Amino acid sequence: EPTVRTELMEQIPPIAIFLQESRPKFPTAFFEYLMPIVVRYLTDVNNQVRKAGQEALLILLEQDLVAQSDIENKVCPILLDLSAPDSDDEYKVEAVNIICKMASMLSRTTVEHMLLPRFCELCSDGKLFQVRKICAANFGDICNAVGQEATERLLIPKFFELCSDSVWGMRKACAECFMAVSYTTSPEVRRSKLSPLFISLISDTCRWVRQAAFQSLGPFISTFANPSSAGLYIREDGTLSIRPLAQDVNSNPCQPSNNITVMSSSANAA
Repeated sequence: EPTVRTELMEQIPPIAIFLQESRPKFPTAFFEYLMPIVVRYLTDVNNQVRKAGQEALLILLEQDLVAQSDIENKVCPILLDLSAPDSDDEYKVEAVNIICKMASMLSRTTVEHMLLPRFCELCSDGKLFQVRKICAANFGDICNAVGQEATERLLIPKFFELCSDSVWGMRKACAECFMAVSYTTSPEVRRSKLSPLFISLISDTCRWVRQAAFQSLGPFISTFANPSSAGLYIREDGTLSIRPLAQDVNSNPCQPSNNITVMSSSANAA
């Protein structure tokens, strides 16, 4: 019964946490018995079971309960298979969604070597606009996960493609995550490549795209500031924050900090 399998998936994370806390008594129980079930249910025929499996996997990754070897040898191969060009449409959409969500929880090396090539392929998926839409909405998170070098070498060309996509929703999603993408690049790429690209979005024929671009204008401009002098920085949760200068804080140590936080587009999309 699918409902039984779904319920089982919901119980996996708390069981895994218990086993982790009692590891001397159950050193291999999770890896031998529970992890194979989670991986198998990612391809279950029932979509509710698959969804429960995906949620369980994300919780396990967030709690750092999955071994690096299991991620690379069991989880990633399944996701790459499900997101392959000839995969079923429903499975492919789910796979790209889970790839984007788990990227921030994995090591940079794993993301860059195992998931980034497939993500770049999916950005150009001409069959399903839903796949491209997920890629566009999570583009900033992927850039942050792989760092500046891989972003400029592999992701920026794909970002240009998505920013000129024929579907206006794609261009709107790119405008919303523009600040997060810009923050990952060098000042030269920001000035010479991203600035003209942003102007094209702010001049888009679709008013929804233009509106999203105007809303991202301030955050995008902030990426040009020198963090050491402006006090601008990106938190781990994807928010742009303004930190008071050290001399201002020291002048009145009893006064509470008045940090201003602006939600980045990637955080809003999430």
